[in-house]
Amino acid sequence: MNEKHYSNRTGWLRAAVLGANDGIVSTASLIAGVAAAAHSREEVMLAAVAGMVAGALSMAAGEYVSVSSQKDTEEADLARERRELASCPEAEQAELATIYRSRGLSEPLARQVAEALMAHDALDAHARDELGINELSRAHPVVAALSSAASFMAGAFMPVLVTAVTPLAQIPLVVSLSSLLVLSMLGFIAARTGGAHPLRGALRVLLLGALAMGATTLIGHLFGLTVT
Repeated sequence: MNEKHYSNRTGWLRAAVLGANDGIVSTASLIAGVAAAAHSREEVMLAAVAGMVAGALSMAAGEYVSVSSQKDTEEADLARERRELASCPEAEQAELATIYRSRGLSEPLARQVAEALMAHDALDAHARDELGINELSRAHPVVAALSSAASFMAGAFMPVLVTAVTPLAQIPLVVSLSSLLVLSMLGFIAARTGGAHPLRGALRVLLLGALAMGATTLIGHLFGLTVT
């Protein structure tokens, strides 16, 4: 019987949802705020495209730095484990057996499992069971950066496209409503894919997105009144 699990989806799901949501919310909020104070569609489109490109590059750079730091930490831990395995393998095997005993194995079985796994791949056994590092959780900075940038651009493209075909006076309302609709759909899909309550996920992103867009629209409106 094949069991359905959701934990193996958390990595890519988090990155995709975060990037797309950020692309929609930040770009739509920027558009709504600028449109409330702008005097032409060109001004709004310039801000929208600039915000989309800058946001994607910012997401990529931030994700690359963050995941690179994680990778550096992983490599440092693995290097230390290699040195310890080379200098005192018996102590490392005993440490592994202690871990298995803490998970419920008996003393003889824990020693037997530790010995077998050490003989097969000592570093892999310690990386997985002592450090919590496995192939699914390994850091990949370039992949993370490109994925974040692509998901941000995908999310940001929708409010930019809506801006291009909407009359200037209606841009704040139309962009906000369409973006909130798409955000709700993304929240619903992400929650369902991750095994969480779909309506709760949709409502969460809907409320946060509405707050961000409402705040920037108000600021843009007030700024527009000030400069005019």
